[in-house]
Amino acid sequence: MTSDEKTDGGIVETIKTVVYALLIAGIFRTLFFQPFWIPSGSMKDTLLVGDFLFVNKMAYGYSQYSCPFSVCPIEDRLLGSEPERGDVVVFRHPVNGSDFIKRLIGLPGDTIQMIDGVLNINGEPVKMVAESPFIETFTKQGPLGYYPKCSNGPVGEGGTCEKERFTETLPNGVSHSTLNVRDGLFSDNTKVFSVPEGHYFFMGDNRDNSEDSRYSQVSGGVGFVPAKYLIGRADRIMFSSAGRSLFYFWTWRADRFFKAVE
Repeated sequence: MTSDEKTDGGIVETIKTVVYALLIAGIFRTLFFQPFWIPSGSMKDTLLVGDFLFVNKMAYGYSQYSCPFSVCPIEDRLLGSEPERGDVVVFRHPVNGSDFIKRLIGLPGDTIQMIDGVLNINGEPVKMVAESPFIETFTKQGPLGYYPKCSNGPVGEGGTCEKERFTETLPNGVSHSTLNVRDGLFSDNTKVFSVPEGHYFFMGDNRDNSEDSRYSQVSGGVGFVPAKYLIGRADRIMFSSAGRSLFYFWTWRADRFFKAVE
């Protein structure tokens, strides 16, 4: 075999290796886990800007939106199982096509209403316990450079930004943190939402800074989300960076590595 033939053979083998690796990665991403980077503060303090996690796509079965670019030829869901109230879920926005991550609050047939900042499910207020305030630095966060909202504002650059924090317990016993910036906003007092069959109602844990099912899809919110748009459940944070780039190693949050999502 000549040197040119060896070179050609080596190039072919390299191309085959790359193609196989891409196929395996595509299958892994389609069937098992999808990476997701938290770009905004709508799920604080459960999820922070810069948290990186893998979404468990096996949790609820598979739909058209389980595949990259929504190319799966699936009408409904395959191997589907019902999500549970309190799950943190990644889903496709029914109108703008973006991937959102919120907490599942309302199941099909439920009624949901916010009254004076308290979540009511099926006519009953959920249990809320006041905790110590959530504190962070008032500075631009993540690649998008958003500033956090503060209950003690106005706050100058580098100052201490506070939000009220509560532990909220849902009817099935799932407890999680919620944040409150101020009282009296539209999102604190809503109409009664009746969740249709085959749909779900989602809310962000950072209640005053979340475009979720309390807002209609026409106004840019989420509205009721059909089951086919669910992508998977967020189970564990793998990595976290407080900086504008993951390469800023001095901004890594080591205490959040491999942290369970609750």
